[in-house]
Amino acid sequence: MWILHRTLVKSPAVIISGLAWLLLTLAAQAQERGQYQYWLDLTAADQRYADRTLEIGRVQSFLEFLGEGSVVFRDEGPVDARSLYQSPEFQGNDLTWDAHYADVSRAGDLGLTAGPMTSIAGPGDSDGNNAFGHLISIWRKQGGEWKLAADMFTFIPGFLSLSVEPSFADTQSVLDETAHPVIAMAEDNTMQRLIDADNQFGRSINIRGGERALLRYGLENVRVYLPGIGPAVGADVASSVYGAFLDDQLQTTTPVNLIHIGGYLSESKEMGYTYGVITTNPEEVQSGFRSNYLRLWRLNSSNEWRIAVEVLRPLPN
Repeated sequence: MWILHRTLVKSPAVIISGLAWLLLTLAAQAQERGQYQYWLDLTAADQRYADRTLEIGRVQSFLEFLGEGSVVFRDEGPVDARSLYQSPEFQGNDLTWDAHYADVSRAGDLGLTAGPMTSIAGPGDSDGNNAFGHLISIWRKQGGEWKLAADMFTFIPGFLSLSVEPSFADTQSVLDETAHPVIAMAEDNTMQRLIDADNQFGRSINIRGGERALLRYGLENVRVYLPGIGPAVGADVASSVYGAFLDDQLQTTTPVNLIHIGGYLSESKEMGYTYGVITTNPEEVQSGFRSNYLRLWRLNSSNEWRIAVEVLRPLPN
């Protein structure tokens, strides 16, 4: 009887714990439904951005959508976007694009869109031919509206069709790898921890090489956008392409230095992005390597930051 009584005394605590977990799970499911709406809102914002670019031109549409503190990536590295586009000296071809992929945080405050892009030939283009590639954009919610935080182009040879549409099923595969909201909101999950992961990935390239580093620090559904190559999706394909690209660019075993410059952690703390420059030491190699990088991260179910999207844009020496 004593044993039975003791079991009954403990049962309410067990029941309460179970109910608490059930409530958290139901809340998470409701949040997932809300996230789909965030995803729809983000893809709609990206489409409005593309439409406005055709209506009023690249400069005016970019200034309309650029957020405070936004950056773009040029030959000198990351630069303040608004200052660049407000400069009377700025010259750039008009663009048109469509998203084929989108991802968004649970809080609906941070997201990414990516897709094929056409750079429309201007009067200064000697051959008069359009150029093609991919436009990868980072978005942040500011003042209740989606605003551009960063974007990067990767050009490829040949023609790219813009007849694409993003699918939430692709995003769902990434969500399935993402940490539970309770885990993500832990007090020690900070922006500094994300910066540490960013720097650790750079060190891992030196230790493991690009392919094994991305296998170690990328999601199973990681995406890689590189110049001259179509998007690589999935850990095996993406890591193989990434490793081959770095091997070709570096042409040496000289270590690279990752210079983290900025980024942001979502309010829901399961998504963040980082950006900066990867370089070799020019004193150690005859032909140095320098590249902008833009990196979207997700906290995975093992409570570790993993790369969801990796973008590189090499800089001229």
